[in-house]
Amino acid sequence: MVKAVVLGAAGGIGQPLSLLCKMSPLIDVLSLFDVVNSPGVATDLSHIATKAHVEGFVAAKGDFKGEQQETEDAKKAALTGADIVIIPAGVPRKPGMTRDDLFKINAGIVKDLITAVAKYSPKAFILVISNPVNSTVPIAAEVLKEAGVFDPQRLFGVTTLDVVRAENFVADLLGQKDSSKFNIPVVGGHSGNTIVPLFSQTQPPVDFPADKLDGLVHRVQFGGDEVVKAKDGAGSATLSMAYAGFRFAEAVLKAAKGEKGIVEPTFVYLPGVEGGDAIAKATGTDYFAVPVELGPNGAAKAINIISKANDYEKKLLDEAIKALKTNIDAGVNFIQKPSK
Repeated sequence: MVKAVVLGAAGGIGQPLSLLCKMSPLIDVLSLFDVVNSPGVATDLSHIATKAHVEGFVAAKGDFKGEQQETEDAKKAALTGADIVIIPAGVPRKPGMTRDDLFKINAGIVKDLITAVAKYSPKAFILVISNPVNSTVPIAAEVLKEAGVFDPQRLFGVTTLDVVRAENFVADLLGQKDSSKFNIPVVGGHSGNTIVPLFSQTQPPVDFPADKLDGLVHRVQFGGDEVVKAKDGAGSATLSMAYAGFRFAEAVLKAAKGEKGIVEPTFVYLPGVEGGDAIAKATGTDYFAVPVELGPNGAAKAINIISKANDYEKKLLDEAIKALKTNIDAGVNFIQKPSK
């Protein structure tokens, strides 16, 4: 029996992600947690005729001792026995909010949720969607380390949306209808110029005009801005992110059941994954998104494709690594050196 948990299930990403999980034949129990509305989302989904049994748990309102205990009980019920925990929880950036404000809020949310995961489902695969992934994954790792339950093979930053965008944008450029025919590795991080699509390693190989390359790379790196603009500031990339999150979760679950040959780019702690040390040495950072072969225990092997980057891509990688180191340090320091 496979139990999947979505933390932040009532949000813009959480709801469509939960719907996709409910439709999956790989999931037997779907547990939903959020600070609001999750029982309603669970009830709604429970009317869908698929095999997954759905449960909804909600945090209590307020900060009184009794309510804090209710919230803890809800987390315990939601997470106990989980095989995979997917975390889209967090807040979007709002008018007047600085990036630092956003970081502090979402970092605090992730810290709180990972603390509960460490306590109630320490053996689960943990998939972090909450932004900024470049910082929230190191936060999760530090919390798990403090709890003595950190398993680098089971902690993933979901960068699949960058891959999905690269596949779609190349297909559009080449006039191809089926973007799933392309396999495009996207490495680095999961924001702005930390995202590096390695178009030179696309399978099958692609050929497009050189004068289109800068625009294509920029579109992959800042595709989220395209969505925000199209939604006229009223939302962000929620549906595509939900799809990407589910695509990666499904890959993890298939590999856990023994399916071979599954490789997906994901943001991992390199020293804890086979093959990761060489990539850490080459990039000078412990966290990086690279293609990872998935297995029954999670991240089985990190595949070093960095050395095959062409000169154009190496310049992108240099920029990405500089920014990524700052992001990672911010996440680690949030736990190790909390501001008072």
